[in-house]
Amino acid sequence: MDVDSTAISAIDYDGDRAKLFVRFASGERYVYVGVPGEVHRSFLDADSKGRFFQAEIRDRYPYNRLDS
Repeated sequence: MDVDSTAISAIDYDGDRAKLFVRFASGERYVYVGVPGEVHRSFLDADSKGRFFQAEIRDRYPYNRLDS
């Protein structure tokens, strides 16, 4: 889902596998593993997606970079 943010262009979530997919404004795509649904919902609702990502997701969940 495209989002209104200067840092992040899209956020998607696979609830069955607790995987959060983030596409940054640079075009880089990452998947974060083990992210609870409530964190995904809060991310979508955050006034600043970039700040929420830095505080609640980055360095808290294992991740992999995806090929663009």
